[in-house]
Amino acid sequence: MKTAREDIQFNELQIEQIQEGQEKGLDVSKYADPKFNKWQMEQIRYGLEEDLDVSKYANPKFDNLQMRQIRQGLMDRLDVSMYADPKFDWKQMHEIRYGLDTGLDISKYADPKFDSWQMEQIRKGLKEGLDVSKYTDPKFDGEQMWEIRQGLEKGLDISMYADPKFDHLQMRQIRQGLDTGLDVSKYANPEFEHLQMYQIREGLEDGVDVSKYADPKFNEWQMEQIRYGLEEDLDVSKYVNPKFDNLQMSQIIQGLEAGVDISQYADPKFNDDQMLEIRQGLEKGLDVSKYANPEFDHLQMRQIRQGLDTGLDVSKYANPEFEHLQMYQIREGLEKGLDISQYADPKFNAAQMHEIRFGLEEDLDVSKYANPKFNREQMREIRYGLEDAKYADPKFHYSQMQENRLGLEKGLDVSTEKKQNNIKKMMMR
Repeated sequence: MKTAREDIQFNELQIEQIQEGQEKGLDVSKYADPKFNKWQMEQIRYGLEEDLDVSKYANPKFDNLQMRQIRQGLMDRLDVSMYADPKFDWKQMHEIRYGLDTGLDISKYADPKFDSWQMEQIRKGLKEGLDVSKYTDPKFDGEQMWEIRQGLEKGLDISMYADPKFDHLQMRQIRQGLDTGLDVSKYANPEFEHLQMYQIREGLEDGVDVSKYADPKFNEWQMEQIRYGLEEDLDVSKYVNPKFDNLQMSQIIQGLEAGVDISQYADPKFNDDQMLEIRQGLEKGLDVSKYANPEFDHLQMRQIRQGLDTGLDVSKYANPEFEHLQMYQIREGLEKGLDISQYADPKFNAAQMHEIRFGLEEDLDVSKYANPKFNREQMREIRYGLEDAKYADPKFHYSQMQENRLGLEKGLDVSTEKKQNNIKKMMMR
């Protein structure tokens, strides 16, 4: 007769289980079959050691975790026929076994159409003596069942939310409202997602008129801004408009709190950053009409506002054709009393303006290079060597200009065409 180790159809782990059973005098024929893996064999062996009727689960259709639940039921002398069926996974078996062990009517949920989480909620409801018929329906998931069970435990009117059209988070908001005695009809509507419901519930708790924002067209962040305004007794009519996002609403609120004329910017055509610039100007008493124009982005508005704040004639650059860095260069020039007419022209980019402004600050004759044909690097080289601008010509690369300037600084004659060509060749090497 072959020993288990000699039978090549078993792997080493299976052989170990068979040998251990043999050593303990067990009827290993109950599991000495290659169709059982090591873990299944182990559960059958445990049952034999405990003198249980392992025929109830010695079936390869059960995995080791299912076998364990059946074995534990047999150990507790339960009617395992109620769940010893491969159609139940081990977690479902656990819930049914737990119910049997506590004497519950497991027929209410011993059905594979309920997953283990749903079964748990029904089992707990039965244990607490609740009318589980209110939620023993597979159309409710386990989390929804949990919310309904919590409501039943507290004696709430769960009919307000025991409906699968509400997800569990929506149910929670309604349940919490019922628990604090609120009129949840104001938001028990599946069109509101749970965070919108939260904002309405918070408003009801604070005693504000939630009708101002209890509308699905407002998202939760907009609702929050309207609720805040109501709590602060502000005139929310100025911004209760779904065209304003929550950040725009925040800027209008801050303006209302500061007592400024928010009509200057309470318009959806301004984004929140633009509103911020206009509001800050109003708070400082500035003439915001100079820049309260949606054609200016918020960075352009900032340059104009800063100019107004220092008493400058912003008309010199309050032009949408200037981008904000160009405006900055003009504003800097105005602050330093320079003749910004030399560069306050959209044809110069901000870098070119920078070079011309520097030249003006150094009292140089910037007419030598205030020409949009020169790029920034060329302008810089001309500015460095304005004492002899023989190379102030756009045909020279800035590196050639640099060589000319360095030559001039050393007293060299760089004027001849031949020398210019030599310099050019040198730079091309």
